[in-house]
Amino acid sequence: MAQRFNYRVFLTSVLMCLSPLSFAAPLIQPSSNVDEDGHELHSAEVPVESIQQFVQIYNLVKDNYVEAKSDDALFQQAIKGLVSGLDRYSRYLSPEDYKQLVQYTEGDLASVDFALVYDARIHQWVVRDLKEGADSYKLGLRNGQNVLKIDGQDLQTLNHDQVHTLLYGSIGTPIQIQTAEMPVSQTLIRNKKIEADVQPILLHNQVLVLKVKVFQQDTANEIKRLLEEYGSPRLKAVIIDLRNNPGGLLSAAVESADLFLNQGIIVSTKSRSEGNQQFQALPSSEFLRLKMGILINHRSASAAEVFTAAMKDHQRAWVIGEKSYGKGVVQKLFPLPDGSALQMTVSHYYTPDGSMIEGKGIQPNQRYPLPADMKDETYLENVADLLLKQPKS
Repeated sequence: MAQRFNYRVFLTSVLMCLSPLSFAAPLIQPSSNVDEDGHELHSAEVPVESIQQFVQIYNLVKDNYVEAKSDDALFQQAIKGLVSGLDRYSRYLSPEDYKQLVQYTEGDLASVDFALVYDARIHQWVVRDLKEGADSYKLGLRNGQNVLKIDGQDLQTLNHDQVHTLLYGSIGTPIQIQTAEMPVSQTLIRNKKIEADVQPILLHNQVLVLKVKVFQQDTANEIKRLLEEYGSPRLKAVIIDLRNNPGGLLSAAVESADLFLNQGIIVSTKSRSEGNQQFQALPSSEFLRLKMGILINHRSASAAEVFTAAMKDHQRAWVIGEKSYGKGVVQKLFPLPDGSALQMTVSHYYTPDGSMIEGKGIQPNQRYPLPADMKDETYLENVADLLLKQPKS
């Protein structure tokens, strides 16, 4: 069995490797397991072989990389690599990044701090209304620049609505923008809050479409209010449109699902450190007779997938569209003494049937993506017709 010891020894060892001394396991006194606030510290153990390998690689980089790097820069890079290598969501936040993140309201929908306008003369999407001093301006973006890709997706084949929904996401989340003037993509932060009330559309076939852009604190109450407002003997069905919905608050998704269920699990979470939880539907019959459809696409994520999976697994709604994004994680912020923080995955979402959402997404009952040459109004009418042909859940 490999020899193991406390991580404090590891830190001391790494510090020693920066001196001319050869590597040796240092002798240190056991330190206190309580921090300044009296909270118990949990010490991790690291195998000696791993420490030796890290020190060897560290010295090789320090001595041979084409540009000189400070010890602080190398350690910051090592920390970022450690956290970002866990999954696609966990990341290390510098003090500046963390300070900016906590200023945002969690779960709100946001966009970037400029407008994208299609210039028919050059057949390109162009940056407009970017103010000098804005965050994107400070990062090098300028009015008049041509945007080629958003999050790696080429804009040439997308329509107006598709391009603008790419800009939407949970406030404080990163977005990759690539312009013709930049050789590589630039990471921006969605920091312009968008009002995200539930938008009703009553179709000619008496199907009510409720567009939910993001799950916020009052989403369930707003859905209930609109159903009561539009509800009549003539209303044939309701479609919850979750296309491009990045998620939002888990509690809001659970409350929204609870409107249409009268029993059973809505979602469960499993965590090594936080414990496992189950969210159950409460008995209710208010909207049980209402025929339901859910419309999703590949950008429906997180809380939107929780809602969709609950409705689908309980056979309460017919899901139409395309496979969802597949983000089924709960994240937690761990502030550090220097003002930085770790944003780390601590739990996974599981559907009522016990399937993990992360990396898999939710498959629709009926696949029907939006055709590139079809108007959204026509698409919604077609989706409503498909729903009406299905037997009532």
